[in-house]
Amino acid sequence: MRAGDIAGRLIYHVINTLIPCHRFAAMKDHYYFDNAATSWPKPEVVYTTMDQFYRNYGVNPGRAGHELAVEAEKMIEETRRLLGLFFDYHGDPHRVVFTQNATDSLNIAFFGLLQSGDHVVTTRLEHNSVLRPLAHLKRDGGVDVTYVARDAQGYVDPDDIRSAITDKTRMIVVNHASNVLGAVQDLEAIGQISRQAGTLFVIDSCQSAGVLPIRMDAWGIDVVTFTGHKSLFGPMGIGGMIVREGLDVRPLRVGGTGVDSIDPYQPEKYPYHLEAGTVALPGIAGLNAAQKWFASLGREQAGDTEGSLSHTEACHAALGHIFELERGHIDRMLAAFRDIDGVKIYGPAGNRLRVATLSINVGELPADQVGVMLDADYHVCVRAGLHCAPLVHEDEGTVAQNGAVRLSPGYFTDDEDLDQIIEAVGEIASFASAA
Repeated sequence: MRAGDIAGRLIYHVINTLIPCHRFAAMKDHYYFDNAATSWPKPEVVYTTMDQFYRNYGVNPGRAGHELAVEAEKMIEETRRLLGLFFDYHGDPHRVVFTQNATDSLNIAFFGLLQSGDHVVTTRLEHNSVLRPLAHLKRDGGVDVTYVARDAQGYVDPDDIRSAITDKTRMIVVNHASNVLGAVQDLEAIGQISRQAGTLFVIDSCQSAGVLPIRMDAWGIDVVTFTGHKSLFGPMGIGGMIVREGLDVRPLRVGGTGVDSIDPYQPEKYPYHLEAGTVALPGIAGLNAAQKWFASLGREQAGDTEGSLSHTEACHAALGHIFELERGHIDRMLAAFRDIDGVKIYGPAGNRLRVATLSINVGELPADQVGVMLDADYHVCVRAGLHCAPLVHEDEGTVAQNGAVRLSPGYFTDDEDLDQIIEAVGEIASFASAA
């Protein structure tokens, strides 16, 4: 940025700091638009349950037979069952395995299922949690990888995935919803292609779980990977994977489980086969509370006062409500930004299926500069940069602009938040055009 532009920006900032208008005097501490990174805040019950459970039953589960350990284990087993039903998986709940996060889960799936000579089909929409493990396997492990392109709005044609399959293809890996563009892929169609080809189908659900129904069994998904801290409304440091019955995944880590301790090797029995060491009890308690919150919200939306809906049905009703609310936020932002000169919008147009993730740039300003301006001058929290999805930004031509500014409203976003982001982007666009 030129020296004169910097000076102008500083003067603008000082004026608004020293002589605040009514809008600035009434500002919230933060206007949060970074839910694609981490949902915030969480439902209150998540905070209280984590605190109370850890205070009352914060002992090592599965290692002892005393009452406290049994209660801790019961909660964990219940959470496995609830999460399985949430993802419309109706197999053995012990196939719901807890990990540190989705990156951890994806590493377990890739390194535990692939070997030299295998071929993987994935897309150019993927997060580095997919791209980097596959790059290491390609460089160091003799695994070949094909990256399927997407269209200008961020959608992959399932037939392009079909065309990329060879007789060496072992796995198809797909990001359900883009963390940059918000575009949602057709997992049902891709799952059908995977079944016809006899390949494994692994999905990254980080941006969709908690917003859209995922039907693991019906869509032929072999491994679902998820993280707790995004739209599942859990805390950081907890994630997981669901591995269909009959599929053997080599463990990435081995060690203590509290089960069959005489055996020098990792147990074959799930979940212990993939869970080495003590699990994140407070995080699992948070996911447990969040699952019950989803079900309660869904029953409320469906008018199910008798509790007749199953956990899957109740949660899907909640997801429908959450999706419509968040889609309304995005539609309002899109309508406003289209009327602001200098704002470039990336990703889906029209009514194509998307999640509440919207990336923009403002004039020729670097994305990170816009992010700093939003934070410093407007208290708006966004994520500016490449979003750990470099291929998306290469295809969009945004790398030279240091990526894009990602705006991701959430369930707890309100009208005041939306007013603030729209006004802030408009004022920054006016500054950019005058600079």
